[in-house]
Amino acid sequence: MLSHLLFTIDSIHDAYTAGVSVHDVIKESLNRIKKTGDEGIYLHLATQQKLDDAIAEIGEFDLKSKPLWGIPFAVKDNIDVAGMPTTAACPDYTYYPKEDAFVVSLLKQAGAIVIGKTNLDQFATGLVGVRTPHPVPKNAVNSNYVPGGSSSGSAVTVSHGQVAFSLGTDTAGSGRVPAALNNIVGLKPSLGSLSNRGVVPACRTLDTISIFALTVEDAQTVFKSCVAYDDQEAYSKDFAFKLSPIDIKSMVIGVPSVATRELDNEIQESSYEKALDFWRQAGAEIVEIDFAPFYEVAKLLYEGPWVAERYSALSPFINQSPSSLHPVTYAIVSQATKFSATDLFNAQYRLKELDLQITKLLKNIDVICTPSIPGFVTLEQIEKEPVAANSRLGLYTNFVNLLDMCAITVPGLSQDDGAPSSITLIANSGKDLDIHQLAQIYQTEQTTKLWAVKKTIKPHQAALDISESINIAVVGAHMNSLPLNYQLTDRGAKFLFSAKTKPKYRLFHLSSMTPTRPGMLQSEQGYAIELEVWALPKHKMADFLNDVKAPLSIGTIELESGQEIKGFLCESYAIENAQDISHFGGWRNFCVNNQ
Repeated sequence: MLSHLLFTIDSIHDAYTAGVSVHDVIKESLNRIKKTGDEGIYLHLATQQKLDDAIAEIGEFDLKSKPLWGIPFAVKDNIDVAGMPTTAACPDYTYYPKEDAFVVSLLKQAGAIVIGKTNLDQFATGLVGVRTPHPVPKNAVNSNYVPGGSSSGSAVTVSHGQVAFSLGTDTAGSGRVPAALNNIVGLKPSLGSLSNRGVVPACRTLDTISIFALTVEDAQTVFKSCVAYDDQEAYSKDFAFKLSPIDIKSMVIGVPSVATRELDNEIQESSYEKALDFWRQAGAEIVEIDFAPFYEVAKLLYEGPWVAERYSALSPFINQSPSSLHPVTYAIVSQATKFSATDLFNAQYRLKELDLQITKLLKNIDVICTPSIPGFVTLEQIEKEPVAANSRLGLYTNFVNLLDMCAITVPGLSQDDGAPSSITLIANSGKDLDIHQLAQIYQTEQTTKLWAVKKTIKPHQAALDISESINIAVVGAHMNSLPLNYQLTDRGAKFLFSAKTKPKYRLFHLSSMTPTRPGMLQSEQGYAIELEVWALPKHKMADFLNDVKAPLSIGTIELESGQEIKGFLCESYAIENAQDISHFGGWRNFCVNNQ
């Protein structure tokens, strides 16, 4: 019945609105895991009783308080889930946490349901996904490639459409490399924005939980649901993320100069050039920068004393049970003993010098766009060169955590040889929402299908010449997938972003209009109302206004961010006998709760 359901958040919620039960969606998730037939993806699946309890705990369908209501997700097995074993892919290390990791607890509060724990490079040490005592997860796109690590199982399960999203971790690229290899989105947040409490540490100063999803939109929805300051986590930071719409034409994008660009073949080079052409055509300025300092930072992570931080996290267990570790993992971590405190300080000094160089290089750069990986690595290659091939995969990822930057890997068009391609957008700490917007534009314009599940994505966002458009806020029947949305899309309007008003508006149900819709008025005792912002071509505006019927009108609306924008309001006479639905926070929530 649900075998063709695309496992994205919107698609699953649409299915619930149509009458599908959570039990059916969870059953379909488990069916897909079984049908895939890859025993290397999951190390532990939730029992039926645990799933039944989770379904009961989320209560009635309510997207206002639980934006991830009924959404199945997976968790990398170095992140705690209460009642499930945490092993970090080392059976002798197994323990049973009594509490969820902080981020997992927030996602459960948002209504998401844990399906199981996924395989990984043991103790999150690696970018290949094959350093595990268990069966190796098969790459979802091409079984000859490595699945990518260390978050191998978390990436593969999303690429197969078994869950809507998953959690990984990222210390050197483990939230991005597997995404690139499996043609999905990999979001690496700013360090400290997601709490690491309840995560088995690799390098505590560099670790972050990462998010895998089929679409940027879903990854950002998950991100918003678990961003929170944790006063019990020493490395947690209190970020005040605010969505500010960006103008691509004003963006300066830094890219590795041709002289310092490293790609493994002409097909990879052609794929990357096509990505840069996209940004040029969208109006961004492309500036080449010397990437040598970035590569030197990357080498510090894998060839320098930071390996001692991995050893520090695991030393009691390693010293007691060295034979419990995967041979390659042990060989890497044991290198820590050759570094002294002097080596560490010297490396930190060099990192500071390189950071200063890079800061100067990026003075007028808004965002960096790199290839996600220099090329694909096969299982045969990794068997011959287990360390060198692994390091090669991290060429464009290793420097990000050491420089305290945020990043997102996003798929594009397939390459000439049929392999997927992707880019990674990178920016300074705290610029997460900026790169998410750019990634969403890129994915929708570039990706014709989600590779492993072979489904097309919905055109929620596309590049548009902003100078030739007018932004307009819609609060009701003109919203995406609702009855009057065609009045925008037929005129070439493009979805930009979702937002809320300042808490100074009230929403009323205008039941006398066909189709039924809401009317919004400004009020001193108001609410924050959910809306969507669309970019409408200027030459279509007059035609669009002809379809705006009384008592609706177009006026100025204040967004939560402080931005003022034109959008739908209502004449006051129309609400005299209308139902006040402001407490629902938006038209969609009202519709969901009044089926």
